[in-house]
Amino acid sequence: MAITVNIYYSGMDGNAKKFAEEMVSSGVVSDIRAEDGNLRYEYFFPMDDKETVLLIDSWKDQHSIDVHHASPMMDKIAKLREKYDLHMKVERYVSDEAGVPESDKAFIKE
Repeated sequence: MAITVNIYYSGMDGNAKKFAEEMVSSGVVSDIRAEDGNLRYEYFFPMDDKETVLLIDSWKDQHSIDVHHASPMMDKIAKLREKYDLHMKVERYVSDEAGVPESDKAFIKE
């Protein structure tokens, strides 16, 4: 059962985007993607809110998240969040093991 966490980082003066850019350029994102159990780690920029960045962070299971949270990587992330004075809103989702219902497949073009 995969767990996906959506984190909305918000700041001022473009700081959320600067944070995401530094996460990528410093190699932190690559290191997280290489962690055992990480399925996805991607940033997105909402078109209607220039001061927010959405991180979609997906993991194989809760144990993988716990190991990630206990790693030195979290200290690096926390320091960058502080550097850019970011606030966070978090949503957490658990995968639906049944997959996409047949009734919904008619609306999906693959």
